[in-house]
Amino acid sequence: MESFTHRIATTGDIPAISALMRAAIGELQRGFLSDEQIAASRLVMGLDTQLIADGTYLVVEAGAALAGCGGWSQRATLFGGDHTPGREPTLLDPAKDAARIRAMYTAPGFTRRGVARLILGLCETAASAEGFRAAEMAATLAGEPLYLTCGYREIERFTAMGGDVPVPLIRMRKALAG
Repeated sequence: MESFTHRIATTGDIPAISALMRAAIGELQRGFLSDEQIAASRLVMGLDTQLIADGTYLVVEAGAALAGCGGWSQRATLFGGDHTPGREPTLLDPAKDAARIRAMYTAPGFTRRGVARLILGLCETAASAEGFRAAEMAATLAGEPLYLTCGYREIERFTAMGGDVPVPLIRMRKALAG
């Protein structure tokens, strides 16, 4: 069994996180999206540095290698990076709103080793500790099987526009243990 460590991401991690995201979008979406949709995904997805500022974004490492990253948020934005239009930084109410699972990426060389499950579990635990009773996300088609296995259920399928190319996403939700 591989040994992973995790920690809260810092602004110093941004270049490595951005590189991991580019690689994951380019490689792990193959078989689910066309080349045109993969290119458009880069306009829709990415790092929201507000998560780093909020201290809710994690990196997982295997030795010196960045194996994955992801986070959760108490803000209304469901998905997207700093460059994505329509972001909404309003704070959510844990008594009535679902926390957001955000920007989950696994390095292509570390898939199917438990990295995403580790990040997801840490995010769910942290959101629950802040009083959230549910979590929601905008999942990619490539991520959907994992999230279904982890107890998330589809709310709706929708598209986000990467320029004039539609990128399919799935809004998913899970009740969190209190």
